[in-house]
Amino acid sequence: MMRILGRLPLATLIFLTACGAAPITPVTVSLTDGGLQVPPEHRAAVEEIVGVMRDDLGLPVPQRVSVYVYESRASFREGLMDEGYVAIDRVNEIASFAAGLARPGRVLLHAKATRGRLEWKRLIAHELTHVVQFNLAGGDGRADQWLAEGLAERVAFEVLQHMGMDSLADRRERALNGARKHPGFAAGRLDLAALGSPREFTLRHQRDGSLETYQLSFLMADYLVQRDGLPVVLEYFRNCRVMDRDRAFARTFGQPIQQFETEVLAYLRGLGA
Repeated sequence: MMRILGRLPLATLIFLTACGAAPITPVTVSLTDGGLQVPPEHRAAVEEIVGVMRDDLGLPVPQRVSVYVYESRASFREGLMDEGYVAIDRVNEIASFAAGLARPGRVLLHAKATRGRLEWKRLIAHELTHVVQFNLAGGDGRADQWLAEGLAERVAFEVLQHMGMDSLADRRERALNGARKHPGFAAGRLDLAALGSPREFTLRHQRDGSLETYQLSFLMADYLVQRDGLPVVLEYFRNCRVMDRDRAFARTFGQPIQQFETEVLAYLRGLGA
């Protein structure tokens, strides 16, 4: 534990565990003071993941992040409204499929919605990556949603690899098997312009298959990281702070998104040959 604390000298985390609908006041703690007043089963996992993200992957995790952990679906719904600012008409929709939600500077997690230690840590890393993206872009919803989700998956898998729990190679192979079942992949038209919209991405993954859509997004983001490097992909999110996502994509990667769609589809089909 002291080794982890030493790796995160400036970070501050806020933890909240909600077992019911009654509000609980978050406890703010500094990771340098050694007196964390948080549930131990969640504290250690978040600290370790933040350490890997910052020190091993070089991700600019914000100095202050609020982590809300909910132990029931009902309390998670309450959290979506109270801490996630989700409109009441969308709460049930999101709670029906989501195990976590990120907002600028905060993460909401449903502890009972994942199976096993590996998936729980993957969820934490995935949502924390969204917090990084929001911080770079100056808010949520600014970047292409397929790339935001795909990169969050890519980072989460790499975190697990650093922790000796998984491997990127295995995840790529499994994702390719799933992506082949995606209607856009089969039809040869990924429609990335539509998948860039947060709302349209949600509708598409509900229609075309949630797992398949996320696996396809992971493979495309992974391709960009392998081709251009993680720092360049992070620069895309910075560019989204000052320009729309189409211009940010073209500026960052040197090609319009339509050209990238043709390129990445050919790459993925080559992998599957």
